[in-house]
Amino acid sequence: MSYKHGRRARAVTSVVDGMSPSTPVPGMRADDRLGVHYALTLARGERAADKAAQIAFEQTVELPPDLVPPALAERMVGRVEVLHERGPRQARLTLSYGPDSIGDDLPQCLNLLFGNISLKPGIRITGIDWPAPLLAHLGGPGHGVAGLRALTGAPRRPLLCTALKPMGLSAVQLAERCEAFARGGIDIIKDDHGLSDQPAAPFAERLARCQEAVSRANAQAGTGALYFPNVTAPAGELPGRLAAARAAGCRGVLISPWLVGLDTLRQIRDTYGLAVLAHPALTGSLFARTAGIAPEVVLGDLFRIAGADAVIYPNSGGRFNFSLATCERINAHLRRPLGAVRAAMPAPAGGMDVSRVGHWTRRYGPDTLVLIGGSLYAQGDLERAAAALRAAVEEPFT
Repeated sequence: MSYKHGRRARAVTSVVDGMSPSTPVPGMRADDRLGVHYALTLARGERAADKAAQIAFEQTVELPPDLVPPALAERMVGRVEVLHERGPRQARLTLSYGPDSIGDDLPQCLNLLFGNISLKPGIRITGIDWPAPLLAHLGGPGHGVAGLRALTGAPRRPLLCTALKPMGLSAVQLAERCEAFARGGIDIIKDDHGLSDQPAAPFAERLARCQEAVSRANAQAGTGALYFPNVTAPAGELPGRLAAARAAGCRGVLISPWLVGLDTLRQIRDTYGLAVLAHPALTGSLFARTAGIAPEVVLGDLFRIAGADAVIYPNSGGRFNFSLATCERINAHLRRPLGAVRAAMPAPAGGMDVSRVGHWTRRYGPDTLVLIGGSLYAQGDLERAAAALRAAVEEPFT
């Protein structure tokens, strides 16, 4: 039985002040409704109750209340469960939606979460409470933390990742860098997310040369490195790139879900069986202070539930402005218990320095994929730099 054909939960639009009901564990519902938490910023003269009702109707029936038959409103319109005003022009809202309005596909779930209201000011999603039937249907990571450990042969320590760069090098040059990193003991060597099918290093040639380089290094040095090509591509080309990656012997791929569509991760999981390393390109447009969706919801919940086994995000103190608290919330959302959905591995990146890798692995714990690029390249000898990094990461966890 599909999720959308499950039992119907009663939907009402009354305003209740208090704590959100039906949440047995953080991030989960005890019933079959989808709970969404919002932070509301009210315009001058705007009432929180009016804004809450506006969201509930706009995201479902998309008509004024007096044009919706009561029986239909009860079944389809979002239920206001919590509405708490928190000072001048600020409010917290929890709405829940029944399974009939969600359907059983991820695009409609995203549309229900933030479709039309993404065009309105002062609405920010801060959390989601998932019903177990919907989680079971969507599935989550195909490999997850345990699966990535099995693929890399690293049962306890943090995993290491680096990126092939810069754009403009030939496929031969990128493969040489790939082999050096593999010999040095990097676990996952990914294409930089900007490497696509440019003339300097066409996808097919880069795929063949880099995978061959990793295989050769593993055989000669006794390492177990994996090469993850970037398969982000136009819709008509994506299946071909995924099939080529699997045929070449790759065990996983890099993809930017917000560029190609989040549900593509499920296709990769279900059709190709490849591990998915998700890149956050373009998601920053969602992370405004008073509108959009919180980073831990996008990168921690949505990417994981769609099928990402590991999720790259910009670490605190790097080139971007994520706070330490935001990074730790992303980590928690990726790894917390969430029904039958596997935990995914956080991949802090964006200016990570080799000199501070010990600090970050102690802070974030062993179930972390540490992504370091420029700080390795700056040392010149890539194999030696990678080996030193590997030793630094291994020592506390052996």
